[in-house]
Amino acid sequence: MTDALRFEWVRIRTLRSTYWLIGLGLLITAGVAFIIAFATRNDDPSPGNVASVLTGGAEFATFIPIFMAIIGVFATGHEYRHGTIQPTLTAIPQRSRLLMAKILMVSFTAIVVVAVSLLINFVIGMIFWSEVPSFEAPLNEVIPGYFVLVVLYTILGLALAQLFRGVPSALVVLLIVPLLVEGLIGGLSMVPALDWLQPVLKFLPFSAGARLLATQPYDPQGGPEFDYFDRWASGGVFAVFIAIILAAAWVLFKKRDA
Repeated sequence: MTDALRFEWVRIRTLRSTYWLIGLGLLITAGVAFIIAFATRNDDPSPGNVASVLTGGAEFATFIPIFMAIIGVFATGHEYRHGTIQPTLTAIPQRSRLLMAKILMVSFTAIVVVAVSLLINFVIGMIFWSEVPSFEAPLNEVIPGYFVLVVLYTILGLALAQLFRGVPSALVVLLIVPLLVEGLIGGLSMVPALDWLQPVLKFLPFSAGARLLATQPYDPQGGPEFDYFDRWASGGVFAVFIAIILAAAWVLFKKRDA
């Protein structure tokens, strides 16, 4: 396992795309944080505002998750794209060990990137905040949720690339499903004749995953019957979706030829 982890560490830190994606994610997220902090500079640093600054948009904070998911895609997709999967499996024939090493390494990278992003955005916020904010609800749940969401996105990218054995198909799923498919279902559910779609909304994986960054408290006694689950249950919906894809990719990786 040590050899597989060392191999993945060398691979991920020698790809230029790793630095480009991380740099762009940090830069764009910091820019969004600056805009939010500037726009709310005359308001008290409420937990909701602070959460939006730290994550770069709360439920709409998609840049770090997507860029880290692309790093996950490249962790396996690049090997099929450039034909290096065969020498990799020759050096590390234990396929489960290799895949686990990839998951651990990209997950570790995601955690570090989120921590750095939170630190940068906190410094940006302190430029405008009159006092250090208190890390109370929902902030005390949004921050752990941010770590979980980004790690899940990263593993999803890896799983999709392994399932499709390439980069393009995995990127299509990552970008098209949340933006178009889930958006279309949400829009159609507003049509009276299609309101039967509304109870399905809470099971849409990407939309459910975004609830990990929700700044509004969840009231199980209020709202329509198709309200989302609470924060962690919604995260569980996203995690189950990823687990299914990862399991399928893992089984096929062990059965298929390189």
